[in-house]
Amino acid sequence: MSVIRRIAIEEWRLMRRDRVAMLGLALLLLLSAIAAFTAWDQRRGATEQRERHQARVDHEFDAQPDRHPHRMVHHGHFVFRPLSPLAAFDAGIDPYTGHTLFLEGHRQNGANFGDVRESSLLLRFGQLTPAFVLQVLAPLLLVFIGHAVVARERESGTLRVLMAQGLRPGQLVAGKLLALLAVAGLMLLPALLTLAAIALTTQASAGLAFALGLGYAAWLALWALGVVVVSTLARRGRDALMALLAVWTVGVVLLPRLVPELVTASLALPTRFETEIAVSRGLAAMGDSHNPDDPYFNEFRRKTLAKYGVTRVEDLPVNYKGVLGMEGERLTSELFERYTNASFALQEQQLARMQAFSLLSPLIALRSLSMGAAGTDLPAYRRFMEQAEKHRFDLIQALNRMQAEKLTLATDRGSESRISKDHWHGLAAFHFNAEAAGDTLRRTLTMAAVLLAWLAALAGVLAFATRRLQGVMR
Repeated sequence: MSVIRRIAIEEWRLMRRDRVAMLGLALLLLLSAIAAFTAWDQRRGATEQRERHQARVDHEFDAQPDRHPHRMVHHGHFVFRPLSPLAAFDAGIDPYTGHTLFLEGHRQNGANFGDVRESSLLLRFGQLTPAFVLQVLAPLLLVFIGHAVVARERESGTLRVLMAQGLRPGQLVAGKLLALLAVAGLMLLPALLTLAAIALTTQASAGLAFALGLGYAAWLALWALGVVVVSTLARRGRDALMALLAVWTVGVVLLPRLVPELVTASLALPTRFETEIAVSRGLAAMGDSHNPDDPYFNEFRRKTLAKYGVTRVEDLPVNYKGVLGMEGERLTSELFERYTNASFALQEQQLARMQAFSLLSPLIALRSLSMGAAGTDLPAYRRFMEQAEKHRFDLIQALNRMQAEKLTLATDRGSESRISKDHWHGLAAFHFNAEAAGDTLRRTLTMAAVLLAWLAALAGVLAFATRRLQGVMR
């Protein structure tokens, strides 16, 4: 048996004798199991509920009676954002963004019914998910269990005895680190089992689940390294504990909550009210399709007549009202798209600024990686909103086209203006296409590199602390 392994085994024996440490570890494992079960059950319930509501509104749209196509434009339709299977592991920004979107003509709506708005304010402090347990609670327990692994030897005077017997500082530190890494692995075990269960029982990508497991393994290894570093540098276990608690408070609690506020203050998003005013001004500047003297739509009418070689809208082979509706929807959708893209671009700048602070707090890097792999980050939300908007535009234009092709200008009023309800069947069905797993992994590489850089830096500091320990003993 190697010396390093023997030291690790002896450290495990000491830990097992510490009732407080063992109780804390047992509670953490129990909490991890409860978090995994409740998060999985909540995700399953939310998925079933959204699928049920989606099926109901799809049926209601298909069941609409014979009516004018433009009535269907204003009838609108609901779509519900599907949950990623890995959202059970890390909910990310999903509770804040909303999941229900109303699609209608001439207007682009935002998603509603975010869980934070519908639930207690306590939800803002973190959901009980496996990700939350590993991000916040596991490092704290590692601090309490391992803060004195090396400092205890120096404080009790056994370090000199061990060195006198030929034990090298590197062997001592490596054995202590191995013991703490084993504890971290035990803490990670419930989460790994959860990820394996999700990958095996759902359509979740095994690659993304594996990436999540590696990310959290690096996170706990980082804390194990940090705890041993501080314990090696400190003269007393109490000093190491106070220093590590300060690091945990700043790096895990304060910075991840303070940084978004700082970024928002330096790069603020326009309020919803300000955006609506700007959009209304843009719509007014486009012109009025109901005004025969409007410059833009007067020119559009002239081009349409020239295209079909007629001089009056009554002589067009298509219904001019439907053609006008298609042009109006195209213009308004382009305006909506400009403001939406500008808003998302600003949010992505905020995200980039926030991720820059991962050099101060590796938790910011871990959260970005975790949410990205779980499909619950800003790019995943933007992907849903863009696909839903494309579906809205295609749906409204299909109805406008029906008005243009199925009705004439003469019959576009009264009882003759209705068309068969068969035209609505299947028109409103929405299918969301999630990002390919490979693209998601490539998008999270930067934050993964930050975690690896933290690991490398701490390994270097630990090597320095080990050499310093040798110098102190001489």
